[in-house]
Amino acid sequence: MPKPNKYLLILIATVMAYMLFEYYRPKPIDWKSTTYQNDDKIPFGTQALFELLPDAMPQSVVKMIRLPIYNFLGETKLPALSNYMFINEDFKADSIEQGQLLAYVKRGNTVFISAYNLPDSLCTKLGFKAAVKPNNKADTTLLQNFVNPQLRKVKGYNFFHDDGRNFLTIKKPQNITVLGRNARKEPIFIRVQYGKGQFFIQNLPVAFTNYYVLDTKTSDYAFKALSYLPNRPTYWDEYQKQGRFDEDQQSIFRYVRAQPALNWAYYLIVFGLIFYAIFAGKRTQRIIPVVEPPKNTSLDFVKTVGRMYFQRSDHDNLARKKIQYFLADLRESYGLNTTVLDKEFTETLARKSGASLDETSDLVRLLRDAQRSISLSEFDLLTLNRAMEKFKQTI
Repeated sequence: MPKPNKYLLILIATVMAYMLFEYYRPKPIDWKSTTYQNDDKIPFGTQALFELLPDAMPQSVVKMIRLPIYNFLGETKLPALSNYMFINEDFKADSIEQGQLLAYVKRGNTVFISAYNLPDSLCTKLGFKAAVKPNNKADTTLLQNFVNPQLRKVKGYNFFHDDGRNFLTIKKPQNITVLGRNARKEPIFIRVQYGKGQFFIQNLPVAFTNYYVLDTKTSDYAFKALSYLPNRPTYWDEYQKQGRFDEDQQSIFRYVRAQPALNWAYYLIVFGLIFYAIFAGKRTQRIIPVVEPPKNTSLDFVKTVGRMYFQRSDHDNLARKKIQYFLADLRESYGLNTTVLDKEFTETLARKSGASLDETSDLVRLLRDAQRSISLSEFDLLTLNRAMEKFKQTI
């Protein structure tokens, strides 16, 4: 069984430890994120309002929508009359979706929009402008209140997480009713009559978040604002904040990315695998040595032996051994009897080897004379060697 890779075990242990730590550690309150999502418990989510809304509107059915405006209004079978709610940081709708909304309201339906930023084209069609004061006019102590005496609060409402710079400018007062103003008497909540229906535009979405809905000083503001909605089926838009898919339609990957602890663990795994591939993915087994193929050392042996005999000046012995090996080579190659080096041997060798008769005769004569000699000199050795090498080259 192969031994587990220690780097991979360290990576897995690190990821698991981090996930457990993130899951069980106390979660700090997130004061920076303003999601306005109906499933967020953070101060600036809207879970509290969404869960309390059915009690505040007992005769209405509140349903969450995760579809674009165009698809919802164009493809969904709706009741005769209904409400459509948007609570966002930015309300986004292109010209086609604006046309759908306007037609929806014109038939007698109601649209409630609470957002800091709205499309200029929609504002122009409805006869108002969403304005913003310069930074030096910011005022977190600015009070907000309703125009209706029955809804007004004596001391007003202070949403101190808002800088007080946003307000609405009325361009067509004949079809617009101001429902709420700030302490500077600037409209921040209006009703726009359009066809048989109406738009409610509120420029302070932070008032509908968890923090202010659950704070006793401001908790009634959101419900007073929504009390203007008729008792009808109400659709709460979450598409512009969370996209098309709800929890039941979430893929595993979307769920992982939506959870902070799992999301960080995902990045940790990705970067860990990258570092593993860079630093530990190389070969860790013992290097296999290169085995050279076997070499034919016979020729080297012969050269070594010949060099040894030559250096010892044993020319006679070396010459006779060269003759002996040469004749053995002739016997093996041509099947000749080399006992007697006569004329018949010479002619047979010349015929079988393809060498000329004269060259063969000279070689055989040298071999025969060498065999008969009592002692062979260095000159005799060199002469024999040249003759034998020359014969081998000619055949």
